[in-house]
Amino acid sequence: MKKLCYILILLLLIQTGYAQNIKALVGGTLIDGFGAEPIRNSVIIIEGEKIKAIGQVGQLQVPDGAEIISTEGMSVLPGLWDMHVHLMINGHSNYTYWDKTYPPFFEKVIMPASAHQLLMAGVTSARDLGAPLKESIAVRDAINRGDIPGPTMYMSGPFIQHKPYPGTEQFRWGVNGEKDARDKVRQLAEAGVDCIKLIDQDQMTMDEVLAVVDEAHQHNLTVVAHGHRPEEIRRGLIAGVDCFEHTGLSSAPEYPEDVMNMLKERTAQMNLGPLFWTPTVEGLYNYEYVRDNPEKLDNDSWHLDLPDSIIQDIKQSIQHPDRLPYFQITPTRRPTLETKVNQLKDAGVVLLIGTDSGIPMKFHSQSTWNELDVWVNEFGFDPMYAIKAATYWPSVLMGVDKEVGTISEGKYADIIAVKGDVLRYISLLQDVDLVIKHGKRYK
Repeated sequence: MKKLCYILILLLLIQTGYAQNIKALVGGTLIDGFGAEPIRNSVIIIEGEKIKAIGQVGQLQVPDGAEIISTEGMSVLPGLWDMHVHLMINGHSNYTYWDKTYPPFFEKVIMPASAHQLLMAGVTSARDLGAPLKESIAVRDAINRGDIPGPTMYMSGPFIQHKPYPGTEQFRWGVNGEKDARDKVRQLAEAGVDCIKLIDQDQMTMDEVLAVVDEAHQHNLTVVAHGHRPEEIRRGLIAGVDCFEHTGLSSAPEYPEDVMNMLKERTAQMNLGPLFWTPTVEGLYNYEYVRDNPEKLDNDSWHLDLPDSIIQDIKQSIQHPDRLPYFQITPTRRPTLETKVNQLKDAGVVLLIGTDSGIPMKFHSQSTWNELDVWVNEFGFDPMYAIKAATYWPSVLMGVDKEVGTISEGKYADIIAVKGDVLRYISLLQDVDLVIKHGKRYK
């Protein structure tokens, strides 16, 4: 009899522990990331780190003892991706000063703070494109171990370019010849980076560019390339890069005809898969508004985990937004951005949400929703298209679409929720109410 009691108690404890490991999100409108019609009155069952089942109220039973989280009146969607962030910077206006002063604080202070700010903004996955190698790997792995909060990070480590700018050698690696290009990429691959960042490829020899891309692909790494200048794009296309960054060409009104023809020829080749592009328009498009309405810079969300000394240093550097050299040509560039983005879209490239977060006055806690807002409310993009560019397509490019990027059974529970209808009011994403990453609730 006593043995039977022990067995019953043990079974009860096991069942209780099992129930405590289950969450049920109940009542919200589910936008799953695939682009299909949203599911009203949704029920999402999370078991441990992963999504167990999806259904609707009255059709899918919530397991006894599960933690019920009401999402009534909320939009529920996959955790956002930001495909172009820089954890090592956080809005300071003087790069030369920052690169000289703060590298000793990157690994333990600045990069973890940036990552935490992204997560609290609903970004559960992000691609960091340019930072010192050791610090990049250390911060990514600390997040993956659960030592610090942050998105699942995909790190490029140092830029690969013709020649590093003075004082930036720690996170910009120059190449000298085809062998050196391969050696540098191999060194990054063996260190465990998730992608390769290529810039200034128009200043390299074509053999060097081809070597970078080929070596990266041999290590199953995607290559991300700058698209600031026409020749960067041409060479990138010839070499077969996987994704371009920025909406460049300075104040030129549009992309040249030959570049557009090359893009269309590339996107017509279905056997090569999609050609991806991260336009990063928000920082430029909104500059004049921020310059004339700097109150938003007082939002303290970007202070999270930063010591007061660094907060004050950043504030001091941006106290005169109208005087920042970084943005002086921006009023001329701004009118060209929508044209160029639409050229890319019409050429068949797959656009991705990315922000260049960390550039002057652009904070990790604010940039991602602002990019979505510009796409939808300024450029007139369909909200579902924009959301898919921040959820499904990034996961496809990074080769993890079987694990994350959409809300579907068997995938990691990376889920956010916000009060209201984001398909009508995309700017609601500026204040995400619920953040779950790998089944753990962070907000």
